[in-house]
Amino acid sequence: MFDRMKLRARFAAFRTAEDGVVSTYGVIALVVVLALGGYAVDVSNMITQRTELQITADAVAHAALLERERKTADDARTAALSVSTANLAIADVGQVIRATDIVFGDWNATTRTFVPRAASRTGVQVTARQHSDTGNPIATFMLQIVSFDKWDVAVKSTFVTYHPTCMREGFVANGVVDLQSNNSYTNGFCIHSNKYVSLNSNNSFEPGTIVSMSSLVDLQLPNSGYKSNTGLREALREGSWNIRILSRVTDIIAGIQNATSAFYPKYLTSATPIVLPNRVIKQTDLKPGRIHTATCRGGASLTIDSDVKVDRIVLVTSCQVKFNSGVILTDSVIASTNTSDRAITSAAGLQVGKNDNCAAGGEAQLVTLGSMSFPSSLSVFGSQLLAIGDITFAAQANGVKGTQMVAGGKISGTSNMTMGFCGNMENANFQVDYFKMVN
Repeated sequence: MFDRMKLRARFAAFRTAEDGVVSTYGVIALVVVLALGGYAVDVSNMITQRTELQITADAVAHAALLERERKTADDARTAALSVSTANLAIADVGQVIRATDIVFGDWNATTRTFVPRAASRTGVQVTARQHSDTGNPIATFMLQIVSFDKWDVAVKSTFVTYHPTCMREGFVANGVVDLQSNNSYTNGFCIHSNKYVSLNSNNSFEPGTIVSMSSLVDLQLPNSGYKSNTGLREALREGSWNIRILSRVTDIIAGIQNATSAFYPKYLTSATPIVLPNRVIKQTDLKPGRIHTATCRGGASLTIDSDVKVDRIVLVTSCQVKFNSGVILTDSVIASTNTSDRAITSAAGLQVGKNDNCAAGGEAQLVTLGSMSFPSSLSVFGSQLLAIGDITFAAQANGVKGTQMVAGGKISGTSNMTMGFCGNMENANFQVDYFKMVN
């Protein structure tokens, strides 16, 4: 039998039931949640792609400035653009960096501004874009339902060149730096080893000196340690460097003979070399303002005679070079392509550079693919010793001021020396740029 009362009760229950009902507030809340979720998805995607864009701009800026060392601005841009497409393929995101987006110029550290200058080799600014103007904006997904379909993003990266303090003055080696006792190091002087530093007793380090190595655990000291090496603890730093100039030694030797090179000395008046006929060089054999060359076979050597004044001279040779006593070098470069452990040696009393209390001018450079050894009374003033191998020396007291010694092997010095710091030698010797991001 059909029960009207039960049916009526069921309809009444259905009419008043609230199960599964969505209120107006619930609908609005649902829309808001979906919108926020869509916003979060699209913002997250935009931030990810912006980060990739910034990484690409940084890589391109670094590459452009690195290539600018040896190339024209246009060639440097071309090389750097290949880095851009390797990071972000054009097929995926379009062309995010164009040649016109790579601008060379100068960085003003005081005002923190970049000033474009086409001929500059010291700075570059790169702009990377995913933008409507370039036809490759970052597309949205969920936000398209509210008619927001793209993000326009542009980032900049600015890189500049610099020279680390230790690459201007001091001792820098890929191998061990081994220095003995009773030496004084003045404010600003730097000692760095990519392996470790070894010191004996009674050394003094003024505030502002630097002693660094890959790991301070490897520092070698006598039992008296820090107590007998005043100021050492405060001077210690930890870190490892790529000593870039060592990879450019052959470029330097070629460059000092090429009038278009940045390494070509300004005091030269002719790029035409004078071939030295004898293995013992007298004062009369050297012509100021000229390049001199000499070739040796086997272990033959070239000797610069006693008391010769080597001034405004470039000498490039495959010989082992020996300096007799009393030789003085000013405004000169002696470069040996010899690779032996005695590629450049001297008797007592060699003076490299003019003893002028850090005045500009008079600096000299010794460069070799081998090693250098100086047995006693070496004086170095505002000058540079650069060796792919080792540098071993016994310096004259108070005879090292404004020096830079760089070795691919070890640097070994003796006792009773004062290592002075000039602070104005950055442009006096051969330098290879390092790069840092400033903006």
